[in-house]
Amino acid sequence: MSGVPRPVPQGEALAVYRVVQESLTNVRKHAGPGATAAVSLGYAGEGLVIRVTDDGRGPAVPDGTGPDGDGHGLTGMRERIELYGGSVRIGPRPGGGYEVVARLPLALEPA
Repeated sequence: MSGVPRPVPQGEALAVYRVVQESLTNVRKHAGPGATAAVSLGYAGEGLVIRVTDDGRGPAVPDGTGPDGDGHGLTGMRERIELYGGSVRIGPRPGGGYEVVARLPLALEPA
């Protein structure tokens, strides 16, 4: 964790939890054997930055069709964070692996 922590309202806290949960589920399902993941939270400026990365290469799929899944988890992540005025960036990392970065605005002073 980086920055100075401040209170996170209950709804936003649940959205953060679900982003981390879904991201780690995706690492387990799609990153391949031996992949590792890292989760970081950073309080910066007017918000919270949630970052989940992995070093995976994806599972070996015999028919070449790629990982399974229909993407509803990624859509759910975006919808949860956008509900609170935030944004999500999801995609491959340079050099391999995958990254989810969610930015969530938070009040600077406790309510």
